[in-house]
Amino acid sequence: MGQPISCGTSSSLRTDDWIRWGVQIRELAIPDAYEITPVIHADDRGQFLEWYRFDRLEEVTGRRIDLRQVNTSVSRKGVVRGIHFADIPIGQAKYVTATKGAVLDFVIDVRVGSPTFGQWDSVLLDDVDRKAIFISEALAHAFIALTDGAVVGSASRDARVEGEGVAAEHMRVTVRADGCYLEDLGS
Repeated sequence: MGQPISCGTSSSLRTDDWIRWGVQIRELAIPDAYEITPVIHADDRGQFLEWYRFDRLEEVTGRRIDLRQVNTSVSRKGVVRGIHFADIPIGQAKYVTATKGAVLDFVIDVRVGSPTFGQWDSVLLDDVDRKAIFISEALAHAFIALTDGAVVGSASRDARVEGEGVAAEHMRVTVRADGCYLEDLGS
Protein backbone atom coordinates (compact mmCIF):
# COMPACT_ATOMS: atom_id res chain seq x y z
CA MET A 1 0.00 0.00 0.00
CA GLY A 2 1.18 3.49 -0.85
CA GLN A 3 1.22 6.48 1.42
CA PRO A 4 -2.11 8.30 1.93
CA ILE A 5 -2.49 11.45 -0.14
CA SER A 6 -4.13 14.63 1.11
CA CYS A 7 -6.97 15.63 -1.21
CA GLY A 8 -7.95 19.28 -0.80
CA THR A 9 -11.47 20.51 -1.41
CA SER A 10 -12.45 23.10 -3.98
CA SER A 11 -12.78 25.65 -1.20
CA SER A 12 -9.08 25.16 -0.38
CA LEU A 13 -8.02 26.13 -3.92
CA ARG A 14 -6.66 29.59 -4.65
CA THR A 15 -8.24 31.63 -7.45
CA ASP A 16 -5.33 30.93 -9.81
CA ASP A 17 -5.84 27.18 -9.24
CA TRP A 18 -9.07 27.29 -11.29
CA ILE A 19 -6.97 27.45 -14.45
CA ARG A 20 -5.08 24.36 -13.34
CA TRP A 21 -7.98 22.36 -11.86
CA GLY A 22 -11.15 23.57 -13.50
CA VAL A 23 -12.33 24.95 -16.80
CA GLN A 24 -11.61 28.02 -18.88
CA ILE A 25 -14.65 29.84 -20.25
CA ARG A 26 -14.74 32.48 -22.98
CA GLU A 27 -17.66 34.24 -24.61
CA LEU A 28 -18.00 33.67 -28.34
CA ALA A 29 -18.60 36.37 -30.99
CA ILE A 30 -22.32 35.79 -30.38
CA PRO A 31 -23.25 37.24 -26.97
CA ASP A 32 -24.61 34.68 -24.48
CA ALA A 33 -22.76 31.75 -26.09
CA TYR A 34 -19.61 30.40 -24.44
CA GLU A 35 -16.79 27.98 -25.22
CA ILE A 36 -15.75 25.85 -22.25
CA THR A 37 -12.26 24.35 -22.31
CA PRO A 38 -11.52 21.83 -19.57
CA VAL A 39 -8.12 21.31 -18.08
CA ILE A 40 -7.26 17.70 -18.94
CA HIS A 41 -5.19 15.75 -16.45
CA ALA A 42 -3.49 12.86 -18.25
CA ASP A 43 -1.27 10.10 -16.94
CA ASP A 44 -0.51 6.47 -17.78
CA ARG A 45 -4.03 5.45 -16.69
CA GLY A 46 -5.78 7.82 -19.10
CA GLN A 47 -7.42 11.21 -18.53
CA PHE A 48 -9.54 13.07 -16.02
CA LEU A 49 -11.35 16.35 -16.54
CA GLU A 50 -14.27 18.36 -15.22
CA TRP A 51 -16.56 18.72 -18.23
CA TYR A 52 -19.23 20.74 -16.43
CA ARG A 53 -18.88 23.23 -13.57
CA PHE A 54 -22.16 24.97 -12.74
CA ASP A 55 -20.43 27.37 -10.36
CA ARG A 56 -17.85 28.55 -12.93
CA LEU A 57 -20.50 28.89 -15.64
CA GLU A 58 -22.71 30.90 -13.30
CA GLU A 59 -19.76 33.07 -12.31
CA VAL A 60 -19.01 33.92 -15.96
CA THR A 61 -22.56 34.19 -17.33
CA GLY A 62 -24.11 35.80 -14.26
CA ARG A 63 -26.99 33.35 -14.17
CA ARG A 64 -27.80 30.00 -12.66
CA ILE A 65 -28.13 27.18 -15.19
CA ASP A 66 -30.78 24.61 -14.31
CA LEU A 67 -29.88 21.47 -16.28
CA ARG A 68 -32.74 18.94 -16.33
CA GLN A 69 -32.40 16.80 -19.44
CA VAL A 70 -29.46 15.09 -21.15
CA ASN A 71 -29.60 13.87 -24.76
CA THR A 72 -27.16 11.92 -26.92
CA SER A 73 -26.97 11.69 -30.70
CA VAL A 74 -24.72 9.46 -32.81
CA SER A 75 -24.07 10.71 -36.34
CA ARG A 76 -22.35 9.57 -39.50
CA LYS A 77 -19.69 11.80 -41.03
CA GLY A 78 -21.27 14.70 -42.95
CA VAL A 79 -24.61 14.58 -41.11
CA VAL A 80 -26.00 17.99 -40.10
CA ARG A 81 -28.15 18.14 -36.96
CA GLY A 82 -30.16 21.26 -36.31
CA ILE A 83 -30.90 24.04 -36.57
CA HIS A 84 -32.57 24.01 -33.18
CA PHE A 85 -33.83 26.70 -30.89
CA ALA A 86 -36.77 27.15 -28.57
CA ASP A 87 -39.03 30.20 -28.55
CA ILE A 88 -38.84 32.71 -25.74
CA PRO A 89 -40.21 33.17 -23.10
CA ILE A 90 -39.84 29.47 -22.29
CA GLY A 91 -36.56 28.97 -24.09
CA GLN A 92 -34.04 26.19 -23.70
CA ALA A 93 -30.38 26.76 -22.91
CA LYS A 94 -28.00 23.96 -23.91
CA TYR A 95 -24.61 22.66 -22.84
CA VAL A 96 -23.11 20.55 -25.63
CA THR A 97 -19.99 18.41 -25.91
CA ALA A 98 -18.66 15.62 -28.16
CA THR A 99 -17.80 12.49 -26.18
CA LYS A 100 -16.56 10.57 -29.23
CA GLY A 101 -15.32 11.76 -32.62
CA ALA A 102 -15.59 15.36 -33.78
CA VAL A 103 -18.26 17.87 -34.79
CA LEU A 104 -18.20 21.50 -35.81
CA ASP A 105 -20.83 23.17 -33.66
CA PHE A 106 -22.51 26.42 -34.76
CA VAL A 107 -24.32 29.06 -32.74
CA ILE A 108 -26.53 31.35 -34.82
CA ASP A 109 -28.08 34.53 -33.46
CA VAL A 110 -31.74 34.45 -34.49
CA ARG A 111 -32.86 37.03 -31.92
CA VAL A 112 -34.74 39.66 -33.92
CA GLY A 113 -33.41 43.09 -32.92
CA SER A 114 -30.09 41.72 -31.62
CA PRO A 115 -27.00 43.64 -32.79
CA THR A 116 -25.57 40.29 -33.95
CA PHE A 117 -28.79 39.01 -35.56
CA GLY A 118 -27.95 36.71 -38.48
CA GLN A 119 -24.34 36.22 -37.39
CA TRP A 120 -22.76 32.96 -36.25
CA ASP A 121 -19.73 31.50 -34.54
CA SER A 122 -18.47 27.95 -34.32
CA VAL A 123 -16.45 25.69 -32.03
CA LEU A 124 -14.75 22.39 -32.83
CA LEU A 125 -16.00 19.83 -30.30
CA ASP A 126 -14.02 16.60 -30.21
CA ASP A 127 -12.69 13.79 -28.04
CA VAL A 128 -9.20 15.31 -28.00
CA ASP A 129 -9.60 18.80 -26.49
CA ARG A 130 -12.99 17.86 -25.00
CA LYS A 131 -14.37 21.40 -25.26
CA ALA A 132 -18.03 22.15 -24.66
CA ILE A 133 -20.29 24.99 -25.69
CA PHE A 134 -22.99 26.74 -23.68
CA ILE A 135 -25.82 28.21 -25.75
CA SER A 136 -28.29 30.56 -24.08
CA GLU A 137 -32.02 30.55 -24.74
CA ALA A 138 -33.17 31.98 -28.08
CA LEU A 139 -29.90 31.24 -29.86
CA ALA A 140 -30.01 28.64 -32.63
CA HIS A 141 -27.68 25.66 -32.63
CA ALA A 142 -26.55 23.11 -35.22
CA PHE A 143 -23.58 20.87 -35.85
CA ILE A 144 -22.02 18.85 -38.63
CA ALA A 145 -20.34 15.52 -37.86
CA LEU A 146 -16.73 15.51 -39.02
CA THR A 147 -16.16 11.83 -38.17
CA ASP A 148 -18.19 8.63 -38.41
CA GLY A 149 -19.90 7.70 -35.17
CA ALA A 150 -19.57 11.18 -33.66
CA VAL A 151 -21.33 11.13 -30.30
CA VAL A 152 -22.69 14.43 -29.04
CA GLY A 153 -24.18 14.90 -25.60
CA SER A 154 -26.34 17.86 -24.78
CA ALA A 155 -27.84 18.92 -21.50
CA SER A 156 -30.56 21.47 -21.13
CA ARG A 157 -33.56 22.56 -19.20
CA ASP A 158 -36.78 20.65 -19.85
CA ALA A 159 -37.53 20.18 -23.54
CA ARG A 160 -41.25 20.82 -23.04
CA VAL A 161 -41.34 23.98 -25.09
CA GLU A 162 -44.07 25.68 -27.08
CA GLY A 163 -42.26 26.01 -30.38
CA GLU A 164 -39.02 24.94 -31.93
CA GLY A 165 -37.69 25.91 -35.34
CA VAL A 166 -36.17 28.74 -37.27
CA ALA A 167 -36.67 32.23 -35.82
CA ALA A 168 -37.81 33.99 -38.94
CA GLU A 169 -39.80 32.38 -41.73
CA HIS A 170 -37.96 34.48 -44.30
CA MET A 171 -34.49 33.18 -43.34
CA ARG A 172 -32.79 30.12 -44.85
CA VAL A 173 -29.84 28.76 -42.90
CA THR A 174 -27.41 26.28 -44.46
CA VAL A 175 -24.76 24.54 -42.37
CA ARG A 176 -21.70 23.00 -44.01
CA ALA A 177 -18.22 22.05 -42.82
CA ASP A 178 -16.86 25.33 -44.20
CA GLY A 179 -19.37 27.56 -42.44
CA CYS A 180 -22.89 28.64 -41.74
CA TYR A 181 -24.76 30.57 -44.43
CA LEU A 182 -27.82 32.73 -43.86
CA GLU A 183 -29.98 33.90 -46.72
CA ASP A 184 -32.73 36.48 -46.46
CA LEU A 185 -35.63 35.20 -48.60
CA GLY A 186 -37.59 38.43 -48.23
CA SER A 187 -40.79 38.98 -46.28
